Amino acid sequence: MSPPTAPLPWDEIDTVLLDMDGTLLDLRFDNWFWQEHVPAAYGRARGLSFEAAQAALMPRFASARGSLDWYCIDYWTRELELDVRALKRGVREKVAWLGGAEAFLRRLKALDKRCVLVTDAHPETLAIKDERVDLIGHLDAVYSSHPFGAPKADPAFWSSLAAATPIDPRRTLMVDDSLPVLAAARDFGVRWLRAVRRPDSGRPAHDTAGFVGIDTVAELL
Repeated sequence: MSPPTAPLPWDEIDTVLLDMDGTLLDLRFDNWFWQEHVPAAYGRARGLSFEAAQAALMPRFASARGSLDWYCIDYWTRELELDVRALKRGVREKVAWLGGAEAFLRRLKALDKRCVLVTDAHPETLAIKDERVDLIGHLDAVYSSHPFGAPKADPAFWSSLAAATPIDPRRTLMVDDSLPVLAAARDFGVRWLRAVRRPDSGRPAHDTAGFVGIDTVAELL
């Protein structure tokens, strides 16, 4: 079970680090894209049924999960011999905010909090999604883990982030749907941590273990 939600002491928080997919944007898009759209395109290209394509791809996806390759458009374009950029751009109208997320960012701005996006998404994936929802316009800074060479769950990401931008971990809030990422942020010294229980609006909430859970970021204000 996750600990009970308690009000945040916003006067003690200067910086808010926010994940993208599953925190601000609905992970429903990504789950659909990788579990249905890509297998369908892969099957069409190879004359396979959807079921056969899924069976071929799911183990490959599972083996890459957690690494930078999992999030890398270039990697999957090479591996699958598909134009993943074009596939994503062609369905970008399905990209959507999670409930209350855009209003939450506006309220943070009104409170004069520094809003920083920290994402494992490939920079081109970020660009495609920004074309749809104008996410970057709500933020003070954006950092993808790809130029750092390590995903957010890796301590190396946090040392690279600290070198790239000034952060006082004791006056920072981190919100993410990934428990390993939150654990890495905690190890870095981030004081305030919140885990999103419903990153995919079409699926039930999941347990956030030892982290305080929220259904959406809107609950934080």
